[in-house]
Amino acid sequence: MHRKSFEKMACPIARSLERVGEWWSMLIMRDALHGLARFDEFQASLGIAPNILTRRLNSLVDAGLLERRQYSDHPPRHEYVPTACGRDFFPVLVTLLTWGNKHFAPDGQRVVIANRNTGAAVDPVLVERATRVPVGESNYALAAGPDANPRTRQRYAAMAEARPSSHSTSPQSRNK
Repeated sequence: MHRKSFEKMACPIARSLERVGEWWSMLIMRDALHGLARFDEFQASLGIAPNILTRRLNSLVDAGLLERRQYSDHPPRHEYVPTACGRDFFPVLVTLLTWGNKHFAPDGQRVVIANRNTGAAVDPVLVERATRVPVGESNYALAAGPDANPRTRQRYAAMAEARPSSHSTSPQSRNK
C-alpha cells in the first residue's frame, strides 16, 4: 500500500512530515540525538525489524537528517550521525515530549528534559525570539508567509476571518 506524498505541498508542516512523519523515523532521530549511531544500537534500543530499520535509516539519510559514515572496512559497517538539519530537529522532539508528558503520561513523567550541567529537570516553552513572549494559540496563529502563493494566502486569510474574535488580534497588539 502506497501512502500519499506530502513533498510537493506548500505547507512546511506537510513537507516536514514527508521526512519524519513515520513514527520509527522520529524514534530513530530521538536515539541519534541522544548519541546512538550504529545499526545494532538502534535495533537494540527500538526492537525494530532490521529491514524496517534499514529503510528508515536510508530515508533519513536521503532527507538530509542523518549522515552515513563508514567506520569499518572489513566487514563494511556504517554509523549514522545527525547532520545540522537533524540537530535542528531536537526542539521538535522536546516539544513532543513536553506535550506527551502533559497529556499522555498517566503513570507520570518517565522522561524529562534536563539541564546537562545540573541534571535539573526543566519545563521548556517555545518563545518568539525577538520579544521572548511564549508562543501559544491564544496569542499567535499560522499565517501565509512572504513567499506564499495566492491559494495559500487565500486559505490563511479565510481561516483568520473564521477565527473567534478572542483569537484574531493584530500582530501589533499580540506583542503588547
